[in-house]
Amino acid sequence: MNKKSTETVLADVRAARETFWVNPDVLPYEKAEPGLKFHKADIEDARARLERFAPLIMKHFPETEEAKGIIESPLKETPELKKVYGFPEGRLFLKCDSHLAIAGSVKARGGIYEVLKHTEELALEAGLLKENSTPEEYAALADHRDFFAQYKVQVGSTGNLGMSIGIMSAAIGYQAFVHMSADAKEWKKKLLRSKGVTVIEYADDYSKAVEEGRAQSDADPMSYFVDDESSSALYLGYAVAGERLKKQLTDQGVTVDAAHKLVVYIPCGVGGAPGGITFGLKEAFGDNVIVYFVEPVQAPCMLVGLASGELDKVSVKDFGLTGLTDADGLAVGRCSKLVAKEMTHLLAGESTVDDSKLYKNMQQLYKAEGIIIEPSSCATFQGLIDWNEYCKDDFSAEERANMTHIVWATGGRLMPKEIVEEYLSK
Repeated sequence: MNKKSTETVLADVRAARETFWVNPDVLPYEKAEPGLKFHKADIEDARARLERFAPLIMKHFPETEEAKGIIESPLKETPELKKVYGFPEGRLFLKCDSHLAIAGSVKARGGIYEVLKHTEELALEAGLLKENSTPEEYAALADHRDFFAQYKVQVGSTGNLGMSIGIMSAAIGYQAFVHMSADAKEWKKKLLRSKGVTVIEYADDYSKAVEEGRAQSDADPMSYFVDDESSSALYLGYAVAGERLKKQLTDQGVTVDAAHKLVVYIPCGVGGAPGGITFGLKEAFGDNVIVYFVEPVQAPCMLVGLASGELDKVSVKDFGLTGLTDADGLAVGRCSKLVAKEMTHLLAGESTVDDSKLYKNMQQLYKAEGIIIEPSSCATFQGLIDWNEYCKDDFSAEERANMTHIVWATGGRLMPKEIVEEYLSK
């Protein structure tokens, strides 16, 4: 089927219609990579730091002991779901970042990593750690809560990043503050408060929560702000996923090469998590991986930024959209400039999805595979539908049979039982 022109896609966006956009600026990775801000060595640095902190993570969160303090999610093949979305060929997997330890979402990758990076910097400066400290010395940081209690960690969030930053910061001993937009779910605020986190609520959108959080943090020399709109640390924490996924696929007998393409679909809010993951995937698989983002019809901030060429200079409100969506983690009006620039030549394309499909997708996944993920995660399945409609004919039957598709589930494990039952009954 013919792809939609960028003009048609932007017309669809203005009308809040579901649409599918193919990025005309995507490049072969060897041509795109030299122009990127980050490179493989940056991912290796992040991976090594997470390994150094594994003993401390186990000490604070005993549920991570089996994985030796490494926070990683399962990769589950979903043959029944494949039938639901009409995929007769290839294999379909769910990457269950919805079930990551500690924070129960994809934000456990980047969010926890940034808190740990900040912790390492403070500890080195204070002499609590030294270069080449032992695993035991990293674990011993758990005994220095009084030291970390001098400091604040703050973040603006629609929900899951706040959960990640808040839970880890409070565990280490920081004064943790999460500035939450009107879109944030009440149960997430309640959970954060139960962990000793101060939640500050705003009757405005995500950008306002970030703006206010940043201003309050900047005014306090003892405060550190996790800036979801421009954080290199978040981005690199997410990027570690690429090599880990490569090993998981190998362990499940999945080949990824020029004759066996990997197609990945990721929900997108401000862009940090999907962008970092995409970078990690490209470093791991090069041109053998094809990545699509999915956003709500009322909040497609990355799509309007990339398709218009304006990146973070344009908001969804400039297109007459509200920015409001039940997919709370995706309720963002303006994309990250850092991520949009990096994705300009890496991202294959984008889908948008109407909120009416979120709960249906959630129910279909549960019925087919017995897996629960939150509504924001369920936006991703629109990518499968659109690939089947717009991209399938670009490949021969043999190529399609050799493909592996991965839907990236980004949150859900910590949802209260009554909330799950409410969503399943919608």
